[in-house]
Amino acid sequence: MAAASFVQEMRSMGEKLLLKLQRLPQAEPVEIVAFSVILLFTATVLLLLLTACCHCHAKRRRGKVHAQPVTPP
Repeated sequence: MAAASFVQEMRSMGEKLLLKLQRLPQAEPVEIVAFSVILLFTATVLLLLLTACCHCHAKRRRGKVHAQPVTPP
């Protein structure tokens, strides 16, 4: 039940975003700048999240390094 509510909420937000994008050419300059700042902030957060996930995944793939005993010559 919660998943359906989440999907509905995401759909609603997507529709609001699409409506805002359609009205953007007629918007005032302050609205355009504010929308651009919010969009830039969201893109930055997503990029940082992606970078963190890639870094953790690469770290996990390397695995643990096991020490090997050294045999005397």
